Amino acid sequence: MGSGSFLKVVANNIDVLAGPLISLAYPLYASVRAIETKNPVDDQQWLTYWVLYSFITLFELTFAPIIEWLPFWSYAKLFFNCWLVLPWFNGAAYVYDHFVRPIFVNRQIVNVWYVSRKEKLSKPDDVLSAAERYIELNGPEAFEKLIGKSTKASKSSGMRRSILEEAEAERESLGENPFYDKNYRY
Repeated sequence: MGSGSFLKVVANNIDVLAGPLISLAYPLYASVRAIETKNPVDDQQWLTYWVLYSFITLFELTFAPIIEWLPFWSYAKLFFNCWLVLPWFNGAAYVYDHFVRPIFVNRQIVNVWYVSRKEKLSKPDDVLSAAERYIELNGPEAFEKLIGKSTKASKSSGMRRSILEEAEAERESLGENPFYDKNYRY
């Protein structure tokens, strides 16, 4: 009867017991291991995890009064952290590539040209008319430079691989276990 009640307590509080292990202990261990390897992919995976963990913590601190009313929050956070942490899912890389990176890295400066109401009604508002207005204001040389800059930017960004692509290439080269590294220093 004593062991049954112990298991019941463990089952009822699995989020409290497993949360720190999944959210902190294992990522700390894996981060130290990643630092000791020469592989930049695992460094990037764990640095990405810590960035996302910081976002989660800031979210919890900001919305604590609302989160207290959600009985499933701790379980949802536990499952989300499992998805982020476990190397088979690469959740941290996925979230970073699809949500965080576009906000911080690929910020585009949008040039908005003022067009008076009368002119806007007389000319169609499309790319060609915007290019014509730019050439009228700045000259054809400035337009050529602008096109050259955008071409260089697209070529340089196209050469970089995402974290998911790097992790997938690393998995293929190492086999099933993404943490195995022949060059690991003991």
